[in-house]
Amino acid sequence: MIEILILVLVFFVLLAIGVPVAWSIGISCLLTIMVSIDSLASFTTIAQRMATGLDSFSLLAIPLFVLAGQIMNQGGIALRLINFAKALMGALPGGLIYVNVIAAMLFGAISGSAVAATSAIGGILGPFMEKENYSKEFGAAINITASTTGLVIPPSNVLIVYSLASGGVSIASLFLAGYIPGILMGLALMVVAAFWIKKKGYPAGERSSMGVVLRTFFDALPSLFLLVVVIGGIVTGVFTATEASGIAVLYTLVLSFAYRELKISSLKSIFLSSVGTTAIVMLLIATSMSMSWVMSFENIPQNVSAALLALSDNKFVILIIINVLLLFVGTFMDMTPAVLIFTPIFLPVVTSMGVDPVQFGIMMVMNLCVGLCTPPVGAVLFIGVGVAKTSIQKIMKPLLPLYAVMAIVLLLVTFIPAISLWLPSLFE
Repeated sequence: MIEILILVLVFFVLLAIGVPVAWSIGISCLLTIMVSIDSLASFTTIAQRMATGLDSFSLLAIPLFVLAGQIMNQGGIALRLINFAKALMGALPGGLIYVNVIAAMLFGAISGSAVAATSAIGGILGPFMEKENYSKEFGAAINITASTTGLVIPPSNVLIVYSLASGGVSIASLFLAGYIPGILMGLALMVVAAFWIKKKGYPAGERSSMGVVLRTFFDALPSLFLLVVVIGGIVTGVFTATEASGIAVLYTLVLSFAYRELKISSLKSIFLSSVGTTAIVMLLIATSMSMSWVMSFENIPQNVSAALLALSDNKFVILIIINVLLLFVGTFMDMTPAVLIFTPIFLPVVTSMGVDPVQFGIMMVMNLCVGLCTPPVGAVLFIGVGVAKTSIQKIMKPLLPLYAVMAIVLLLVTFIPAISLWLPSLFE
């Protein structure tokens, strides 16, 4: 109990006083292990566990997908996807809201980054929406929530992290499992948008001709083809997820130069930005892996499993409890450390009750996506607010119904396994 109290209290105290999450995790792990072994061995052990945690070929996909996302953001890919979405949906009343959702799903799916989708889509669509007198606050809210669909629809760095934390769940199966839940989430957000648009009485936009639709489609087709190359190659076994990330970088680089949107001089800033993002993510992964080891050393997962199973032997009750706990965790912890820390704790519990690890991975990621949209830690929330030039206080009201439908879709994925498992089953 002493070790558990030290781990939890030190971690939360450090977070409360503003220490970065990665440092909070690392320091709390070090102080916890020092109770059991001497100081020098504690420092050595934590350092070794951090290094060992990063020694994975699968993790190489993360910096490469980050780099591919940065290239897409500056290479004109987002603009072409938005133009295609606008040609499809722009004629509907309040069409730019639907365009925002579809564009965020497409761009998020191609880049695998909610942050990149939020900044790119919000930055491009924001001025158009403001010009046509859309509510800045609702536009920002829909942009923030829709961007998280890219973390479920593949390729997704978080699903790669879950595969590592779970002990080797198939990345191809996780990628396939994310399609239907991600699309379902996007459609649910569009339903809320439809009610809001009807309430505000927005007029219909100008209908695009079939020629415009076809032109924008073919303009965006090379970008969309990246999904076929990356996911198709992984699913068919032509290459691994890590090799696919390298292909994604090469493909987006060639495509951006072909679009003449990217200059050689821009590569320096792209590389520096990618390195900065990768460094933060990798430090989080390293310290989170050390925390996972410390918890295992202190038998914390076994104790938590026993405590949960003592509460109830009903699978649905346990899944609801886990969802509530993860929703709470997501409000103050970034997705990557949350996945690495809580997967070893909760996965044995749910698998013992017959839940498929693939389904649980999708459930966990969708759950933590809500945390990206909530204060005080939500990165996507802060970026979306910054891009829209508004405040968190002003967008909380339009965010509430969007939170509600995200929770409904999460419950559907939790209690209906076929939503996430049907597509992977076709490729077994």
